[in-house]
Amino acid sequence: MTRAVAVPARTRTVAAALALVATAPLLTGCFEEPSANEAVREFLVGWQSGDYEAAATRTDGDPKVVARALGDVRVQLDAASIRFDLKGLKRTGDTSQADFQAEIDLGENNPLWVYQGKLPLHLVGGRWKVRWSPSVLHPQLREGQRFAVETSSEGRKPIVDRDGDSLQGPTRLYIAGVVPANLKGDQKQVCEELAKVTGFAADRLLSRIQSAPPNLFVPLVTFGRKKFGQLESQLRAIRQVQINIEEQPFAPDPPRQIVGRVSEVTPESELQLGGPQRAGDSVGLTGLQKAYQDQLTGATDTRVITLDLRTNAEVAQLAEWPAPTNTLVATTIDARLQQAAELAVRSSRRAALVAVDTDTGEIRAVSTQDMDQEKDALAGKFPAGSAFSVIAADALLKAGVAPRQKVPCPPQRSVGGAQFQQVSALPVKPTTFRGGFAAGCVTAMAALARRISAPALAASATDFGIGSKWQLPLKSFAGEMPKMSSDAAIARAIVGQNVKVSPLSMALVAAAVANGTWHPPTLVTSPDSPDPVAEVTPAPQPNPIRLDSKTVASLRSLMRAGVTSGSARTANASGPAVHGISTGATGPHSWFIGWQGDVAVAVLADRVDPAAIAGSFFHNSNATAAS
Repeated sequence: MTRAVAVPARTRTVAAALALVATAPLLTGCFEEPSANEAVREFLVGWQSGDYEAAATRTDGDPKVVARALGDVRVQLDAASIRFDLKGLKRTGDTSQADFQAEIDLGENNPLWVYQGKLPLHLVGGRWKVRWSPSVLHPQLREGQRFAVETSSEGRKPIVDRDGDSLQGPTRLYIAGVVPANLKGDQKQVCEELAKVTGFAADRLLSRIQSAPPNLFVPLVTFGRKKFGQLESQLRAIRQVQINIEEQPFAPDPPRQIVGRVSEVTPESELQLGGPQRAGDSVGLTGLQKAYQDQLTGATDTRVITLDLRTNAEVAQLAEWPAPTNTLVATTIDARLQQAAELAVRSSRRAALVAVDTDTGEIRAVSTQDMDQEKDALAGKFPAGSAFSVIAADALLKAGVAPRQKVPCPPQRSVGGAQFQQVSALPVKPTTFRGGFAAGCVTAMAALARRISAPALAASATDFGIGSKWQLPLKSFAGEMPKMSSDAAIARAIVGQNVKVSPLSMALVAAAVANGTWHPPTLVTSPDSPDPVAEVTPAPQPNPIRLDSKTVASLRSLMRAGVTSGSARTANASGPAVHGISTGATGPHSWFIGWQGDVAVAVLADRVDPAAIAGSFFHNSNATAAS
């Protein structure tokens, strides 16, 4: 019988101690035959607690041989704890038999091995004794045999783009280990020398060697190229340590911070993960590598076997726990668009660009310069500036404000006591709602605050996903609307001064205008959840929101004007028509949001023209598509 039980590593020793206390009265009080019961109790309690000499005295075997055999069980299985439950005791004349259940914890992050055993007893000089043989330890163990634990795992799976191409390059790993049967001399000394060089605990290294099949290579510590270069001479000085070289998909390709970094297991990460992780295992440190650590690495395949002591050949398999299949992580990233985005932001001081598919909301590219792709591009909380005027225009159009309505654009304007100023120079002097929107005129847009109510503006924001409860495997921000209890607050919201958004949320706004429906974002298409053993179904994505078709048509016209005659003219590129708007600086940042074809983008830039970055992106993507 086998079963895997998920028990936090640090609680297992405590649980075993409690079980020992609870077992003793059970063994002494349940049966009418106290003398046979006493022998069983003292044998199992001694074995469970590590008092092997005491346990050995309740057998008819050589006490030294029995005590050593009991201790070898814990060593050969690398057991964190052993617990027994007595199931029954029957007497037939001068013989008895006790049935028990053994529960052996094969170590942190490994299974709980449960099997049924039997203790034959007989009277020796009027005293009950356990009839000793190796089958007392396990029914299938025989003379000249030992236990061993064999573990194996597949290499780390890749994270791939939407076409199935890997988003990592190969990284060379150096794995230090031993073949136990080849070790000459003291195994403990080898482990102490390796521990001194690497920082790993010598006792953990030793237990891995002692529990492994002697003829197999036992990986102990893994190094990257740099670390191995620093320690190579010291490692090679340990003569019985063998260095194997493997290649794993660790080096991230763009978008590097989204894909994430991977590290081999270190003494520090082993403690963080609850260890012991095996050498050759890898740890996702950031990004999707961290979010999908368990799926990418999978788990360890574990077998409990018996070996012939003379030949080290496998005799029998006692239990097996096949590892869950590890799997690649499929993303929505488009390598062609990602390359175009990398080129577009390269010459900027600080910038973030997010590109999404207009029809699905799938994230196609995330690129930054001196900003973080996850913390800033996906999850940043920035003032929306007049990029929010797209959403405000939706509410204004629904309220009856016509694109040709006269709306002057003075340098300064007061609305409800709040002062607004047009800081940047405009390409034209707008005199209409259409012109003010296209040019990004702050004072013109703020002047329309009394034409809409706070609930109407909030409703339009909701339709465009602001504040939506979408689900992504990485941190992200859907935007946040302020409380609007005055004309001044509404005016500030129209021009985005008190609205917080992320580049991702604004790329989805542009996509919604292009498509006519707002879609929640998607970054990973497989697997369904970052938690491979989740008992609770992940919260569903919010439903797409269909926008008013008449209003959308007007918004498209307004955003086309932003590129043809407004402040976003530098976003123009060959190919399909570009639609978008560009804003003046909101603090140190300025925005462009818009689309070309089926790709919508949001660009947040620091002291450079975001529309020019968007234009470069469109140009680059068109060029790579044609090549």
